[in-house]
Amino acid sequence: MAEEIIATGRRKCAIAVVKLVKGKGRVFVNGKTLANYIGNQPSLEMNIFRPLVLTENQEKYDVKAKVIGGGISAQADAIRHGISRALLKSNEEYKAVLKAEGLLTRDARIKERKKYGRKRARKRFQFSKR
Repeated sequence: MAEEIIATGRRKCAIAVVKLVKGKGRVFVNGKTLANYIGNQPSLEMNIFRPLVLTENQEKYDVKAKVIGGGISAQADAIRHGISRALLKSNEEYKAVLKAEGLLTRDARIKERKKYGRKRARKRFQFSKR
């Protein structure tokens, strides 16, 4: 069996388990190709490929990701985070490049919870003087 490198990436409520396998640079998300999964959104596609491009591994690995939670954008960032962590496991020399681009940092900003007596987390109901 081929050597697999497994890592987890997170963003908001999205969690991605990423496997890097020796291959031709194809990306599969939840059993679908990347283009079928995210649709026609090249900015998200570039975002996902960013760690592979920076480390010049675009044609060396196939990426298999299983993603749950969040929206498409958060899932794309979770996949990017997982790929970055997996590349770091494969070769420690990539740490300087990935860290300089901020790809190893988990973006912890999540939606704030709704408070009672409010419409949303901070929005208030309309004030009426009379």
